[in-house]
Amino acid sequence: MLILLFLCLLVSLAAADRITGRTFATRSEVPAQHGMACTSQPLATQVALDILKAGGSAADAAIAANAALGLMEPTGCGMGGDLYALVWDAGARRLSGLNASGRSPRALTLDHLRRLGLGAIPAHGPLPVSVPGAVDGWFELHARFGRLPMKALLAPAIAYAEEGFPVSQFIAYAMAEGQKALGGFPGFPETYCPSGRTPRAGEVFRNPRLARTMALVAEGGRDAFYRGGIARKIEACMQACGGFLGQDDLAAHTSDWVEPVSVDYRGFDVWAIPGNGQGIATLQMLNILEGYDFSAIPFGSPRHAHLFTEAKKLVYEDRARFYGDPAFGEIPVAGLLSKAYAAERRALIDPLRAAVRLEAGNPALRDGDTICLSTGDRDGNLVSLIQSNFRGMGSGIIPGDLGFCLQDRGELFSLEPALANSYAPGKRPFHTIIPGFVTRGGEPFLSFGVMGGEFQPQGQVQIVMNMVDFGMNAQEAGDAPRMAHEGSPEPTGAPGRLPGTIRLESGFPYETVRELMELGHGAGWMLGGYGGYQGIRWDPGGRVMFGASECRKDGQAAGY
Repeated sequence: MLILLFLCLLVSLAAADRITGRTFATRSEVPAQHGMACTSQPLATQVALDILKAGGSAADAAIAANAALGLMEPTGCGMGGDLYALVWDAGARRLSGLNASGRSPRALTLDHLRRLGLGAIPAHGPLPVSVPGAVDGWFELHARFGRLPMKALLAPAIAYAEEGFPVSQFIAYAMAEGQKALGGFPGFPETYCPSGRTPRAGEVFRNPRLARTMALVAEGGRDAFYRGGIARKIEACMQACGGFLGQDDLAAHTSDWVEPVSVDYRGFDVWAIPGNGQGIATLQMLNILEGYDFSAIPFGSPRHAHLFTEAKKLVYEDRARFYGDPAFGEIPVAGLLSKAYAAERRALIDPLRAAVRLEAGNPALRDGDTICLSTGDRDGNLVSLIQSNFRGMGSGIIPGDLGFCLQDRGELFSLEPALANSYAPGKRPFHTIIPGFVTRGGEPFLSFGVMGGEFQPQGQVQIVMNMVDFGMNAQEAGDAPRMAHEGSPEPTGAPGRLPGTIRLESGFPYETVRELMELGHGAGWMLGGYGGYQGIRWDPGGRVMFGASECRKDGQAAGY
């Protein structure tokens, strides 16, 4: 009997092993040649694939999937939020960056906010609402890279909003949490609680209000949102609840095409969008970590976790001081990304002790809840798109019968004057959402993103290191256990807590936890909070896309 039990145990262990030998790997990468979509909802992935099969471009598929996710994952994105994208144009062989984030109301001033006696802009209600830039972002992407009519791209989301879709377990949980925080705001119960509560897992949810709004945009274009009846309803709602966002703010909105910036990490060029986002934090961290030989430092080891955390601490000090809207002050991007500056900052890392106090550097002295998705088409065009309402479902303000919640991105402004991210009218707030892209030898290598608020640079760095330093494929890089350091200063100007706490996902050995504590780190665990990853790896030789989707979410990578 004991021998039989032992043999059964051996069989079960063998069945659980991946052929790579990595115990954390959940499945293989998904290979395809003609089209690929990786999103956080399987139905949205299928929407994107249908667009690609109909002859749509990678940008078309990204727009259609994002519209569907605004319905199916309102806990992270929607028409009331902002958007960023990195787009690889295979014909031109170049990468373009789109900043489709909105600006603060011009009628709201820093003096007014300070007279209210606020220490920070609140998370919910009318004060954190800024212009939603996502819809304009769709039309900018479509004008430059689209093939199919916008009506065709929005049609699947409109149909699902009218007919309904079964809610997944994760989104059902997140919507219920959203009701606890936002259920008292006008319009929220009518939109998301048709039976007095948010839908449970497996229940079919409809949003006919959102269907009508998207149909107006499909018919009337971006001006239907920013200059027509939708804009009037947004202004009326904001005035009724004591807000400041008006039709003039919406009509004045523009997105910006920007030149991405990059750093070389061991022969791989890692790209980000500069400006009011935190994308360059990823690049700064990689610059610092490049100075260590991770071929001799095992994944998940105490040294790996310690060096990663100390690099993050240094970079987030710079983030708090220097990152903001470049229209309101120069950001020393060249200095922040220089190898010499990285070497200076790296020298501050004690290999045997966690830092207790750090300050931002001086780069100016030198010269020179969110969704992410990736799509690719048969021509080799790739899109990394990330879109968000910011904190969960957003501000709680649902204008009239429009069926979507306005974002609360303005919460991240600082109320301290003279900072890069200090509040000002008509200014873009600091942004946490960042698309990611990696090239190698002038060819695309990885289109990816990692959702998760201020964690996103930490998540992106871990994906890049997992593939470049630890030899993982695109799916394994996302499946691997992650760490998240908490305790650095906020972009609002609020002080951090050093050395802070390293939150370690299950999968790290206890020996790592113990030694980190001996080095002076706080160590702990948390439920969730480790981001959500989607990615497409491109093989230029075989012209094959390899899709990967986050095992911590409900997502799907699929191609044809």
